[in-house]
Amino acid sequence: MSKLTKIIIFLYYVLLFATPLVMSSYTSELFEFNKMIFIYLITALILFFWLLKMVVAKKIIIKKTPFDIPIILFLISQILSTVFSIDRHTSFFGYYGRFNGGLLSIITYIILFYGFVSNFSLKSTVEKIFKISLFSSLLVILWGLPGKLGYDLSCFLFMGQLNNSCWTTQFKPHERMFSTLGQPNWLGAYLAINFFIAFYFYLKNTKIDKNVLLTAIYLLLNFSAILFTRSRSALGATFFCFFLLIFGYAFYLLFLHILKKVKDNQKNIFITIKLLVFSFFIIFVPTLVFKTGIEKIDKHLTPSFKARKGFDYQTAKINTNSANRLKVTSSIDIRKIVWQGAVDLGKRYPFFGTGVETFAYAYYFVRPKEHNLTSEWDYLYNKAHNEYLNYLATTGLIGLATYLILNISVILFFLKNIFLPAKQLDNSKNESLPITSSQLLTTCLLLAYLSILITNFFGFSTTTINLFFFLIPGFQIIYHQKETKLSTEEEKFSFRALFYQNILSLILLAGMCYLVLLIFFYWYADTLYAKADYLSKANQYQEAANYLNQALKLKYEHVYEDKLSYVLANLAAIASSYKRDEKIIRQLTEAALFYNQKAILASPKNVLYWKTKAKNHYLFYQIDLDKNQLKKGIEALKQASIISPTDPKIPYTLALFYSLLFDHFKSGDEKIYYQRESLNLINQAIDLKPDMIEFYLFKGELLKKYQMKNEAKEVYRYILNNLDSNNQEAKKELGIN
Repeated sequence: MSKLTKIIIFLYYVLLFATPLVMSSYTSELFEFNKMIFIYLITALILFFWLLKMVVAKKIIIKKTPFDIPIILFLISQILSTVFSIDRHTSFFGYYGRFNGGLLSIITYIILFYGFVSNFSLKSTVEKIFKISLFSSLLVILWGLPGKLGYDLSCFLFMGQLNNSCWTTQFKPHERMFSTLGQPNWLGAYLAINFFIAFYFYLKNTKIDKNVLLTAIYLLLNFSAILFTRSRSALGATFFCFFLLIFGYAFYLLFLHILKKVKDNQKNIFITIKLLVFSFFIIFVPTLVFKTGIEKIDKHLTPSFKARKGFDYQTAKINTNSANRLKVTSSIDIRKIVWQGAVDLGKRYPFFGTGVETFAYAYYFVRPKEHNLTSEWDYLYNKAHNEYLNYLATTGLIGLATYLILNISVILFFLKNIFLPAKQLDNSKNESLPITSSQLLTTCLLLAYLSILITNFFGFSTTTINLFFFLIPGFQIIYHQKETKLSTEEEKFSFRALFYQNILSLILLAGMCYLVLLIFFYWYADTLYAKADYLSKANQYQEAANYLNQALKLKYEHVYEDKLSYVLANLAAIASSYKRDEKIIRQLTEAALFYNQKAILASPKNVLYWKTKAKNHYLFYQIDLDKNQLKKGIEALKQASIISPTDPKIPYTLALFYSLLFDHFKSGDEKIYYQRESLNLINQAIDLKPDMIEFYLFKGELLKKYQMKNEAKEVYRYILNNLDSNNQEAKKELGIN
């Protein structure tokens, strides 16, 4: 094996080991962004050494695979979707905040797939990758377990505090473990993959030894950790694939028995016994002890507490129902609404969708009105929470079809290798065995792959999951190919090469250095953006603007421009309040308008940028009370309402702007018009979200302002009778103590 090949293989080892563990508190997103940057970095190095290997060997080294046509079709669909995207920058780099899934990341994963199958040739290296992945997943589990007990190691690393206090209320590691993956569902999906990889090693050995016991302990930890994530998709995927294995194996033995191609043998009996033992101790025991987090299932697993001495059953029942009092909408109900929006987008953009990774912007086009009645009504959904519907919405029927073709082709390839005669799959001396190690590996890899497809149905792919999605087929190809030695040309690596080889090598080295530099700039620019975001929230706008300017010099992102625009508008308002130089105020105002306009031109369908424009003009209005600033803000909000017709905050803000314009006129038709429009708009906001108390309170203020006191009292009575019987502001307005 050549030195270059060894380096490439080592880089894949590093990739599979380190990616799940990579995270940083210096960036705007702790987990996915850093993993994506790390994948870009390792891919750049792999590509460099792979191309250098071609230069040394003086030939193209790209192996043909059974998936070439599906991969090419899928890649073409993503390119076309990017070309016709509503935001090409986002489609290429990925949505800022998720990063994974853009065209650049897809190209990266495809490079990693072909780099793997073209440079790996030994089965032993594949099994070594499995062991590295299992060891990495074990570290992930051990890292997350203390958080379950209230001693989160990430908090200790980032903040120096060995507790869970560094996380917001959205992150509760003591309730749902997420470790270094970032979210419970992402951790669950990752562990499910490694569960079936470990399962291969568990069943592979035909005798009970130290390795089998260690693997069993790992599987017990793995499945317990899946339970700790409370991820229904991961738990469902693991259960489904595990029982598919049991029944599939039983059916396979029956099929061979009917054909009289199976003999009673020790290995057959041993595997069957291990399956049964495994089912009880490693699946069912943790489920009984730790429960699933699904009430309909857990009530059958939990003994009655009524007979227990000292247990207050009524108190427990009240605590159980506390979530209902808080009106927390179930995740499946929210998903149904978002899925409907994704389907509607697919109908509106049937061929190429709205563009790769543009769901965060496009969902507002068709966002169902019912979304406003959920507990997550104000959340930004950057994914459809269903990988297939997400592809439909963002890449159209063509993108979804090619994605499904790729999935099906992989599954068929696995099934073909499972049902081929044993002697064609394994060089085992005992060809009478009903299942060979190769068939066993193929089965476990297929189950790992199916677990990805299942968890993706209820969620979406992440960096770590996409690595396995593209590399699992590569594992299968390498493990079932004939092991070959590298040619003499590949074995030799000498610095006494031909002149053109030296030139090409230098060009490759320069290109690799440039790529690494770009990747570093991308990462460092985000750290600057993260600092600016923190400072702007602390109203330290001057420093925030400096960091954002630096970030834009390193990496263009219209997200940076949008943030900078709002920061500059705030600086202009602050300068005005301190009666600073008019020239400085004008420069800040013009700069804010400039960056906002650039962001809108880059992403004209992004409702958030139009909202920023409205907020900026509101700040400019506070500088000199120029009513034209309000009118410009109204125009921006009207454009925002076209993009997002069901967003209740837009008519609410429009009502505020119209009420302010009302104050600029003493009498006349314009004054009547602004009064009527403000009331119509607040009613529109209430119609979109009829459970929002703030909207009713503002309507009451408007009615009082317009000398409609009786109507205002009716609004306050409605609040007390239907929304909040203890609302202090409504009581005060009605004179109730």
